[in-house]
Amino acid sequence: MKLQLGPAYGDFLADLPPNPSTSALADKLLDKLVSEFRYVQANATGALAKFMDFLTYGYMIDNVALLITGTLHERDTRELLDRCHPLGWFETMPALCVATNIEELYNSVLIETPLAPYFKGSLSHQDLDELNIEIIRNTLYKNYLEDFHNWVNTHSGVAGTPTAEVMTEILEFEADRRSINITLNSFGTDLSKADRQKLYPGFGRLHPEGTLMLSRADDPEAVRIAVDGVSDYRTFFDQTGMGSGSNVGNMAGGSDEGKSLEDLFYQKEMELSKLAFTRQFTFSVVYSWVKLREQVSCLLPIFINHTNSNTGNPQHHLDIRVYCSEPEGQDRQLHQRLLSCFVHCPSLTLVSSPGVHTHMLA
Repeated sequence: MKLQLGPAYGDFLADLPPNPSTSALADKLLDKLVSEFRYVQANATGALAKFMDFLTYGYMIDNVALLITGTLHERDTRELLDRCHPLGWFETMPALCVATNIEELYNSVLIETPLAPYFKGSLSHQDLDELNIEIIRNTLYKNYLEDFHNWVNTHSGVAGTPTAEVMTEILEFEADRRSINITLNSFGTDLSKADRQKLYPGFGRLHPEGTLMLSRADDPEAVRIAVDGVSDYRTFFDQTGMGSGSNVGNMAGGSDEGKSLEDLFYQKEMELSKLAFTRQFTFSVVYSWVKLREQVSCLLPIFINHTNSNTGNPQHHLDIRVYCSEPEGQDRQLHQRLLSCFVHCPSLTLVSSPGVHTHMLA
C-alpha cells in the first residue's frame, strides 16, 4: 500500500517503515492535506483568503468544543491540543490553555479566537456545561453556516458568480442535513421543540416551511412528511424505510441495500463535491478538494484493516464520510468507495511564477 501511494504521497511517507500502522499512515495522509492547504492559504489573497478562512471555522468549532469538554472535566487542556484537528488550529489557541475554569475559557474564546462573533449574542459562560456541549456545538455551527452562506451571496467579489451558485447548493444541503439529524436525534431527549428549532440554520431547501414542520415533529414519520417537498430527501427516506412504521435506529441501521440515512447523506455530499470540479474558475473546488481528500485520509485505514482481516462491516463506520457505490459484496463495495475518492480527488498542483500566484487543481 505504501508503494501504491508513493507517487502522490512520497515525501510524506518516506520516513515510515515498510509496513506502517494504519494510524501512522492516516496521520501522514492528513499531514499532506494540511500542508497543501496551508500553502494555498498562505498565497491566497482577497476573497479567496477569506473563503479559505471559512473552511477552517468548522474545525475550529470542534477544537473549541473539545477544549470546553476538557475544562469541564478538569483535564490539562495542553494535552488536548494534540487531539485538535490541525485545520482548526489558530495562532492563539495555546492561549486558551491558560484558562482554569469555564468563565475564563469563555472570555478567552471571545477575545482570542475567530469564533467570537458566533458566541456573542448566542451563548454565555453559564451555557458552557457538559449537558449543553452538543447544543453549544450546534449553535456555533448554525451561526457559522449562516455567516458563510451570507458571505458567498453578498460579498462583492463572490456574489453572482459560479462560486456563489455552487457553494449555495453545498451549504443549503449541509444546513438541511443538520436540521434533519438534529430533529431525529432529539427524540427521546429533554431537548424541547422550541430549543430544537433554535438550532436549525436559517436557510436551506427546507427553510422555512420544512424546518417549521421539523420543529413540530414528534416521530420519524413526521420528519418524513416535513422533507417530502424535496425529492432528494424524500428518496433517502424511502430507501431507508424511515418513517414507514420504523424507528430512529434506522439512521444507523440498514435498509435492504445496507445503507443508512447517514450513508445516503454522505453519498450526496461527495456527489456535490465531485460536481464542483465541473465548474471552472470557482473557489468551490478548494472546498470540494478538502472534503474529498479528507475522505481518503479517513477511508484508507479502514480499507487496509478490512483487507488485512477480511472482517467487519464497513457500513457500520457511520462517522466516516464516504461515497457509497452500489453494493456488490463488502470487499467490492469498500474498494469502489476508495476508488471513487481517489478518482474524483485530484492531486494539488501549485504553479507559481515571479510576482504571480497561480493556483491549480489538476
